[in-house]
Amino acid sequence: MIKLGYKLMSEEHGPLDLVRNAVAAEEAGFDFAAISDHFSPWLDEQGHAPLAWSVLGAVAQATGRIGLMTAVTCPTFRYHPAIVAQGAATVALLSGDRFTLGLGAGERLNEHVIGAGWPGRVERQDRLAEALDIIQGLLGGTLKNYQGRHLVLDHAELFDRPDRKVPVVLAAGGPMAARLAAEKADGLMATDADTALTGAYAKAGGKGPRYCEVSVCWGPSQDEAKRTAHKYFRWSAAGWPVMAELPDTEGFAAASASVTPDDIAKVVSCGPSIEAHVKAIGKYVDAGFDHVVITQIGPRQQEFCEVFRRELAPALKEKAAA
Repeated sequence: MIKLGYKLMSEEHGPLDLVRNAVAAEEAGFDFAAISDHFSPWLDEQGHAPLAWSVLGAVAQATGRIGLMTAVTCPTFRYHPAIVAQGAATVALLSGDRFTLGLGAGERLNEHVIGAGWPGRVERQDRLAEALDIIQGLLGGTLKNYQGRHLVLDHAELFDRPDRKVPVVLAAGGPMAARLAAEKADGLMATDADTALTGAYAKAGGKGPRYCEVSVCWGPSQDEAKRTAHKYFRWSAAGWPVMAELPDTEGFAAASASVTPDDIAKVVSCGPSIEAHVKAIGKYVDAGFDHVVITQIGPRQQEFCEVFRRELAPALKEKAAA
């Protein structure tokens, strides 16, 4: 059974609006809401970057049914994994066990702010593997001390921890990370409709949920939606190998300066057509993902939630059943 999620884009909305959007998503029938965890927006036009964990606490109290998750948190630089585990346990308690912890290797944009540098890909993956050991051990109540190559835990214990261990989902951009998700996490997350990722995860023994993120821009006209997607989302055209390395909004503005609205429309479903959005999202379902996080780009969040309730959700469930 496919689960449909709503993306709380912390780069595009302030904290009060994020809480309102989460309430609207719950009322529209979304199964869960996933919040991005950023210190900086990708572009100045987006204009926001509140602390995701504070917002999650407020959302937990403002909602009563919808699942919550981070999509995703980097637990190796800006946060120590012990703090991430503490935050996850606290949000799980505040929400009545509705929380899932999504983790990833991070981007320089958010992690360089502490002044510790930004190492190469191999070290970032090694740090992530160590952080997973620490977080899973703390959440499970099985670990107090840890001495890794990069990360250390010294006599730590979570005194407020839910009876049910918080599930941990790992974002993967390639087969190696998908195998790591199978080995050390409880589920997989990806942004590409790539059967190689779900295949690598399953082949390595992964049996948990498979999350994906799909970006759309619903609007009353295709031209308006294309302009909106270009304004707020052109940063994504560079792809993850570039996005992980750029340090600031100026870098993303320069990297996306030649991207046009038509370019964005090739990778983001834009406009009022429900059929087009179902087709774009359906690629991920066909690739083996069973939890779909839908990002509505731009300010039309309340309207999108109503369109989701009335048209998009029934169409997606019909496709999934077929």
